[in-house]
Amino acid sequence: MYEDLDQLVPIRKRLRIYTGTSNPDLAASIAKTLGIEVEGLTLEHFANGEIYARFDESVRGCDVFFIQSIVGANVNDLLMETLIMADAATRASARSITAVIPHYAYARQDRKASPREPITARLVANLLETAGVDRVITLDLHQGQIEGFFDVPVNHLTALPLFGEYFKNKNFDWDNTVVVSPDVGRAKACKKLSDDLGCSLAIAHKGRPRHNMAEVMGIIGDIEGKTCIINDDMIDTAGTLCGAIKELKNMGAGDIYVCATHGIFSGPAIERLEDAPIVECVVTDSVPHAAEELGTKVKTISVANEISECIYHVFTNTSVSGMVGGRFNL
Repeated sequence: MYEDLDQLVPIRKRLRIYTGTSNPDLAASIAKTLGIEVEGLTLEHFANGEIYARFDESVRGCDVFFIQSIVGANVNDLLMETLIMADAATRASARSITAVIPHYAYARQDRKASPREPITARLVANLLETAGVDRVITLDLHQGQIEGFFDVPVNHLTALPLFGEYFKNKNFDWDNTVVVSPDVGRAKACKKLSDDLGCSLAIAHKGRPRHNMAEVMGIIGDIEGKTCIINDDMIDTAGTLCGAIKELKNMGAGDIYVCATHGIFSGPAIERLEDAPIVECVVTDSVPHAAEELGTKVKTISVANEISECIYHVFTNTSVSGMVGGRFNL
């Protein structure tokens, strides 16, 4: 039937982008940048809460990218959506399946801090791989060691260059500005941001008596009279953050700005930020929020271009480290 194989038209790779229910606006922005549509996946719930997924088009031989921030009050449903989608794509003979997870679920449970605790970040990695995920693209993991929980490739992006560009447009006096790390674990990332901005670094030392609570013990570095930029990977209840802000003010800090990749904003977080003595708080759209929910001090910048650029490089088998901001790789 195929006497002359050389005459056959080569089969081209096909790119498909789908979205879960957590962040469809971000998925639409990513797809628009790449010039394709987000459509063709049905996600529904049965009456008993079970999740159903079905592709409405053929994905045989396609490179499937599924965009889902696994975060929020329904975090476990969103995780199950991702696993069920991956299983459906595997059984539909997709060429590859990439889970694009801007916010990675259970990232704070990345080690055993006390006896008889789980390492749930590793469990999530195992679940994704078992479901058929071939690659993960994620953004500012709580700890870089989570990459090592996977036996499939992980592209770990960071919002640091976006924050750097944002604050450069402020035209601060950089000799009188300091980037503040909220704890020792974030110091390496904050040092990258301070180097990019050309300013100094300070580190907050804190203790954590229980979950979602921290006590700031002191600040290492000179912040008196200086503009402070606090950088973190996430803001959950904002209790730790507001404790650091209070300590900075007690030590004579000038204007205080906050930037964090993932604005989760659980419970009283927005109210705390509104009451805190800060100029503004900048987060990305990795976690979706309606504008009216964010108060007057929270500003949002988009990571859509960065993620779409990574998807392009993965799909075309070109170097991801050569992306804009590649020097920030964590």
